[in-house]
Amino acid sequence: MGSLGAILRHPEDIYPLLKLKVAARYAEKQIPSQPHWAFCYIMLHKVSRSFSLVIQQLPLELRDAICVFYLVLRALDTVEDDTSVATEVKVPILMSFHRHVYDREWHFSCGTKDYKVLMDQFHHVSTAFLELGKHYKEAIEDITMSMGAGMAKFIYKEVETIGDYDEYCHHVAGLVGLGLSKLFYVSGKEDVASDSLCNSMGLFLQKTNIIRDYLEDINEVPKCRMFWPHQIWSKYVNKLEDLKYKENSVKAVQCLNEMVTNALSHVEDCLTYMSTLRDPAIFRFCAIPQVMAIGTLAKCYNNIDVFRGVVKMRRGLTAKVIDRTRTMADVYAAILYTNIFFMLCVPKFHPMQLEVEYKDPNAAKTLKRLEEILRTCKDSGTLNKRKSYVIQSGPNYNSFLVVVLVVIVAILLAHQSGNRP
Repeated sequence: MGSLGAILRHPEDIYPLLKLKVAARYAEKQIPSQPHWAFCYIMLHKVSRSFSLVIQQLPLELRDAICVFYLVLRALDTVEDDTSVATEVKVPILMSFHRHVYDREWHFSCGTKDYKVLMDQFHHVSTAFLELGKHYKEAIEDITMSMGAGMAKFIYKEVETIGDYDEYCHHVAGLVGLGLSKLFYVSGKEDVASDSLCNSMGLFLQKTNIIRDYLEDINEVPKCRMFWPHQIWSKYVNKLEDLKYKENSVKAVQCLNEMVTNALSHVEDCLTYMSTLRDPAIFRFCAIPQVMAIGTLAKCYNNIDVFRGVVKMRRGLTAKVIDRTRTMADVYAAILYTNIFFMLCVPKFHPMQLEVEYKDPNAAKTLKRLEEILRTCKDSGTLNKRKSYVIQSGPNYNSFLVVVLVVIVAILLAHQSGNRP
């Protein structure tokens, strides 16, 4: 439920956090009884808690297909990520992974913690995959084959140029966007979407993760992982790992800001894609991760902590996003009217343009990107009174009620803990 201090600082988080807790409990009760499907949904919750909550609202057939799709690609990603696996072993697995999903007996030990469990018991995922409809299986196989080949290519190839960066992100995330769009179409819920728009949905999420995970990737053992393009970071330091050293703090933040500005180039495509979705459940499934990515990117911008530790949205704000992202008006409002994006720098600029420092070498480009995004939001004509999206919506709590609620929640959690065997 988050720390007591965070709740006291943000009492407006209590209601959405409680709703999120209830939703999580409900999701647990919805886990199928068949061993292979139970494994898939339990594992989905462990490797991506927020994703598993969003997926639960989808129609059953589509929910099962996306659950399996996600786990297949997560397993593929686990093989790619494990730097302890020799290249001559890893590449053939990546290239043939689309065939392994048809083999109920196949598994490969790699990864750590929950990811190792996923790989060791991958036969459950294969069994679930084989029960999907033909068109779902074909779509998943096609994307897995393309992604595996792309990952294998970048085992040997460094991310040198921005073009390489876009290509790598296409292989590991843009294809996810294309695959999901195919699954939506196969389900009969959505029309076929433009490949370029689907690709941008994946690229924006992936670039946000690459920016946020700089320190984790650069400190990877036994070998660091480097996804920031040489074309960008070489303007600031001689080696990518130099960005984490204190003496390079100014250059590190400037490099970070250029990376954020690059990621912002995909936001308008994402907004266009989401605006075409018709099914409310599919819309939420797509929109919630995008809004969370925008919030994460905002926290990363101009923030030296990216090179010092973990930077992420607080859980209460995440709960609000999950609770209140229901329409395109909510998405536009999240960008325009809330502290989810950049803070106000000078009065004449919009709150979204906050934190942009004019001495930053990319300030002009960053502001231009933000102005384009703002224009898209304002021109939508759907905002009206949506200023309450995050800051003001939901119950208003006075300090006494906050204390009472915190005490009640603490007692309930303590009671539950005491009853556990």
